[in-house]
Amino acid sequence: MLQIVGIPESSYHYHVKRFKLENPNQQMEETIQSIFDEHNGNYGYRRIHLELKNRGIRVNHKKVQRIMRKLGLKGAKFIRKSRRYSSYKGTIGTVSKNRVNRRFNTPIPYQKLTTDITEFKCADGRKLYLSPMMDMYNGEILSHGISMHPTLDFVMKPLEEALDIVKDAKYRTTIHSDQGWHYQHSHWVTTLKEHHVFQSMSRKGNCLDNSPMENFFGLLKQEMYYGEPLRTYEELEQAIKTYIHYYNNKRIKQKLAGMSPVQYRLHTSQLAA
Repeated sequence: MLQIVGIPESSYHYHVKRFKLENPNQQMEETIQSIFDEHNGNYGYRRIHLELKNRGIRVNHKKVQRIMRKLGLKGAKFIRKSRRYSSYKGTIGTVSKNRVNRRFNTPIPYQKLTTDITEFKCADGRKLYLSPMMDMYNGEILSHGISMHPTLDFVMKPLEEALDIVKDAKYRTTIHSDQGWHYQHSHWVTTLKEHHVFQSMSRKGNCLDNSPMENFFGLLKQEMYYGEPLRTYEELEQAIKTYIHYYNNKRIKQKLAGMSPVQYRLHTSQLAA
């Protein structure tokens, strides 16, 4: 039979022995499966490849992709359109110019912050509102507010917490937002002036002017909200707090050299020292 198909007898015995060997990628497959499960299926092959590199495991990204395909590891989340919350009520106070002007990148911590509000539906019929304060330097969420109602106090709390964090910043801080009524309010404007913080606003109806925060909202909802059963207000509040801690401390980013926002901030501060 070997003569008919033209295969040497030595090649036949070699492949028979190979079939009897254990899976040479067994340990790698288990590690990749573990990373995938640890991050709730939200890591693709690129981010898993970075995580393996962080753990000192050298492997080609194409091999990671092949193993994930073999194991059937693919994100099960999906994007679902939802109504975007808008706090715009016209010009009711101070409208600041767009100081950021889509220059989102900065090598300096606490130099450019951004904020916005997003809305979630809860299983008990209530709504949950989230207002985070993000550092554009590394995408870290410095503070956040959660409430059933989008009141002024709801956005002032994370602002005050963020101002306390950036009070010793090397350069003057700019806080960017849309033209929502909260950010035009005299209390918000006066608080920024008292802390010598510049105010910046997106142009009316232009979400791309605040794309870092829009991207974070999309990521958060993609990874812990869409595709999941609706939760009560209390359950969703805890889930969001858990996700923000995970996002800041564990979720690595390719543009941060394979580190999480907090890891990147600590790493760069050590280099600067």
